[in-house]
Amino acid sequence: MEGIDTRLYDVVCISTAPGSYLLLARCTGVDADGQAVHCQTVADGGVRDTSEPWRFRVSDDKLVMATGAEASTFGVHGVKEHAIFLRQGVGFREMSDDEAREEKELDLTSPDVVTKYKSAAEIVNKALQSVISKCKPKAKIVDLCEQGDAFIREQAGNIYKNVKKKIERGVAFPTCISVNNTVCHFSPLASDDTVVEENDIVKIDMGCHIDGFIAVVGHTHVIQEGPVTGRAADVIAAANTAAEVALRLVRPGKKNKDVTEAIQKVAAAYDCKIVEGVLSHQLKQFVIDGNKVIISVTNPETRVDEFEFEENEVYAIDVVTSTGEGKPKLLDEKQTTIYKRAVDKNYHLKMKSSRFIFSEISQKFPIMPFSARALEEKRARLGLVECMNHDLLQPYPVLHEKPEFSFLLFFFYRRPGHIKFTVLLMPNGSDRITSHPLQQLLPSKTIDDNAEIKAWLALGTKTKKKGGGKKKKGKKGDAQDDAAESETKDGASNSTAA
Repeated sequence: MEGIDTRLYDVVCISTAPGSYLLLARCTGVDADGQAVHCQTVADGGVRDTSEPWRFRVSDDKLVMATGAEASTFGVHGVKEHAIFLRQGVGFREMSDDEAREEKELDLTSPDVVTKYKSAAEIVNKALQSVISKCKPKAKIVDLCEQGDAFIREQAGNIYKNVKKKIERGVAFPTCISVNNTVCHFSPLASDDTVVEENDIVKIDMGCHIDGFIAVVGHTHVIQEGPVTGRAADVIAAANTAAEVALRLVRPGKKNKDVTEAIQKVAAAYDCKIVEGVLSHQLKQFVIDGNKVIISVTNPETRVDEFEFEENEVYAIDVVTSTGEGKPKLLDEKQTTIYKRAVDKNYHLKMKSSRFIFSEISQKFPIMPFSARALEEKRARLGLVECMNHDLLQPYPVLHEKPEFSFLLFFFYRRPGHIKFTVLLMPNGSDRITSHPLQQLLPSKTIDDNAEIKAWLALGTKTKKKGGGKKKKGKKGDAQDDAAESETKDGASNSTAA
């Protein structure tokens, strides 16, 4: 088991033997159809334990019974029928070969994987459009978030229904609606009455997955009729242009530092700043925050390993700009409602409410981020605290840019702008699969005289075919690619024109 990639699998080791690093529990049943093991905690050796046993369920993709279990199944129903015993060396080797072959196909070399990424992207793009259409004055933010999540669950549930193997699908990242100087991750509980108002700058962030293949999208929308002007237009144009530049630099042969340096130069051209602490991650199956990272701003405190982009990789590119300092702060921990299980952490929780909530999280959200709205609210308040105190959950805090006051005491915001998209590094070039059209922007700044940025924007996203020669007529796909390329460049130019 030492060779298992824990970035892809959440390995849970269960044993009745005390004094080990394993989870001290016994198996009470195997649910083969539901792919789960039912367990119950046991007392720790000679230490008297009067607490009620914790009954829980562990979901599995692969179930391994340790050597010797064939002779000692303890009468647990389903073990002999559905477990693969290590003692059966030949069968185990055959299973490993099949799994290795399957792993090799879980990237963009597999047409099925590409289809799943694009299916997730189509759903999340439509979900974004649905949420934007409902962003009207006095709309409750929690209603908008719930509508976005419900749309994704419904649409994802309608595909891959009739396949033999169970395919997980649904929300990969809960819908967040962050308004004005709130930078990210605002997805309130049902009791929250916060609404959006006329002229609010709304940042929408959401994700969908099909079989663990994730597509995420982020967009900035101003609640108003007509063109967006002034500093609001500047900050959105800065985010959009930086995203377009990043799209052209996230390609084989380029490095993550190239993207970091370029987006900062774009933001500066609009007299804005890239927000610190924002990370763009590589995506893999069931991994929303892969190890390959593009950092937004480098400084002595935050550094990431340098790497070169490779063909058949997938990235979530996240660009957040600001008219302020670009240094977001956590103002209130109670606003945090989005979490993700820290799969590499274990702890035997003491409170019954904590065990109940963590069991619910393990069953419903074993890998993907989730909103506390999806949990039983009364128990969640207490249970989440203990889970957080022992690092069983990774929080996504709500961050804010510092608001400003003028000498005349008129209140105004340091405005963040947010664009996020998913890109597939295909053999024929970069394929951006999530996006949404911008409102008409009339920024006060321009990049018309910036030769470096214009050169980046002039780069193509498709790889030219070797060998030259004239294109054959009648190739519909080529024509669509050329049209899409032209439209993307035009969109970047229009958003930056004064």
